[in-house]
Amino acid sequence: MPAQIKLPEQNIVLLVGRLTRDPNVAFTQKGQAVCRCDIAVNRRYMDKTTNEWKDDTVYVPVVIWGAAAERCKDRVKKGTPVSVEGRLTLSEYTDKTTGQTRKNLQVTANRVQILEFGAAGASSFSEGVSPAAKDDVPTTDVTEDDVPF
Repeated sequence: MPAQIKLPEQNIVLLVGRLTRDPNVAFTQKGQAVCRCDIAVNRRYMDKTTNEWKDDTVYVPVVIWGAAAERCKDRVKKGTPVSVEGRLTLSEYTDKTTGQTRKNLQVTANRVQILEFGAAGASSFSEGVSPAAKDDVPTTDVTEDDVPF
């Protein structure tokens, strides 16, 4: 019997898009913040049959935990461009109306970076940042300790 080869497993997601709605922040029974939002990720392509540029948009649900969730609530809103790093997770729930089990594929964020800058080069959520400091865009990090599962 041949030896089985151990394949490296990776679950890494990197998306750049805009929030489709204001973030929704709630708290678990243990008091941990959880932020849910959706981002729209566009892909522009040339339609070969019509020779026109078209957009293919994917709407991706994102979940952010802990203190990072609270920071996102204060710093982002509908339309804010963000970069999200995280992993795909599958959540299951029971539909209250039908009683059926439903599954939801989402991104659990490890890091959310806000990409929007004002006219002077300052980030839109940090007043008084000099144009020279625009490379120091604040990020929202979530550690494995923040994720409750």
